[in-house]
Amino acid sequence: MNKPTYAINISNLNKTYSRGKTPESIEALKEVNLKIKRGSFFGLLGPNGAGKSTFINILAGLVKKTSGCVEIWGHEIETQMRDARRAIGVVPQELNIDPFFTPSEVLELQAGLYGLASKYRQTEKILQTVGLVEQANAYSRSLSGGMRRRLLIAKAMVHSPPILVLDEPSAGVDVELRKKMWEHMKQLNQNGTTVLLTTHYLEEAEALCDTIGIINHGYLVACEKTTNLLSRLDTKEITVFLDRDLIKIPESLKSFKVSLFDKRRLVFSYRPSKQSAGTIIKAIKKCKLEISDIKSKEVDLEDIFIEITRAPVVSQKKVSG
Repeated sequence: MNKPTYAINISNLNKTYSRGKTPESIEALKEVNLKIKRGSFFGLLGPNGAGKSTFINILAGLVKKTSGCVEIWGHEIETQMRDARRAIGVVPQELNIDPFFTPSEVLELQAGLYGLASKYRQTEKILQTVGLVEQANAYSRSLSGGMRRRLLIAKAMVHSPPILVLDEPSAGVDVELRKKMWEHMKQLNQNGTTVLLTTHYLEEAEALCDTIGIINHGYLVACEKTTNLLSRLDTKEITVFLDRDLIKIPESLKSFKVSLFDKRRLVFSYRPSKQSAGTIIKAIKKCKLEISDIKSKEVDLEDIFIEITRAPVVSQKKVSG
């Protein structure tokens, strides 16, 4: 089969949970349309309860969709279930590894569950990919938290899926190990694996993902290239440090959006499309104030995320990615 243009292709996906015997129901996903290109590193963000887990569980086959079409590597998840399952590997948030098995045994068992004959198994190669060759024969219970996370990734790779779903892979991992895991995930993507990442670490999504989707209240409310998403907020901030105390903001600077902190710190917020930092600096010098240092703050993904998810539900539109 030819490689599909889209690793994941979703149209009009809905999921409604019933509340037992009561007539009430919960709409977890609402008319989600999403196309994830083959070879991309896609980030799915959203606050708790937004619908991310339901979305991942539908892809994994753990939850049945209410309506809509979901294709994984060109296979519809219900009519071509077996092929769709073989095309995806899911790394869960929970650590679900038998503590009495070694990493080699964990991968061999997983390969057996997928019906892989011995000659097609790549246990040693996979362990090398995730940096666990030296721990291949150690009991899983002796591995550190970061190593167990990497073992979960290895477990999801045993059947060589072209798509890897990482559900909060850095949860509970310290900063140093998180950075190492980023390198492993980047390498997997560079080797051709399409990666779908869900995370609460916005820094992680910004560093790894080429495209980001934001889900909120069951709707896909944003889906853009990471660089395009970051350019959506036309806001920048600079902090100007003075060489002497300032009792109050000079009248000539009050035309700017400015605040005074610690008597020696002026913080300016401005729109780069309408003003420049140079204009602000010239205005400060006209006041005969000496600048000892300047620090600028660029817009980041956290600013975008907060702006989008804080918007009223009625104003959030469905988008197609």
